[in-house]
Amino acid sequence: MSLKARIQEDMKTAMKARETDRLAAIRLLMAAMKQKEVDERIELDDAGVTAVIDKMIKQRRDSIAQYEQAQRMDLADKERFEVDTLTAYLPQPLTDAEIDALVDDAVRQSGAASMQDMGKVMGLLKPQMAGRADMGAVSARIKARLAR
Repeated sequence: MSLKARIQEDMKTAMKARETDRLAAIRLLMAAMKQKEVDERIELDDAGVTAVIDKMIKQRRDSIAQYEQAQRMDLADKERFEVDTLTAYLPQPLTDAEIDALVDDAVRQSGAASMQDMGKVMGLLKPQMAGRADMGAVSARIKARLAR
């Protein structure tokens, strides 16, 4: 079953179980996926859906930080629930050892020797790690690897 079909089935299940918060989060995801499909005139595959989910999670984490700063814990909790709901649709996260191995392999493949080659390395890693690792943390690891 494709990721998109799984999300649609989960939406139906949430409706039947009257899980209003979960249903709202899934509907937001469905709307974002549909918007991407309409904007780009494409049919999203699993990688495209994962990219949409990644973007939504990043937005929610930013919102959580802002809500906590404003001491609006009720809104921060709602965003945390949405992050938890969306995270369930992402593939298994990579371990630190797997990330290091992929970074080392990408550096070797690209022939990167300095910080100027970071874009080449990120270009190789992004498709492999989409939805499975925080790309900000991966970027920091690449910088540390290239600084050696």
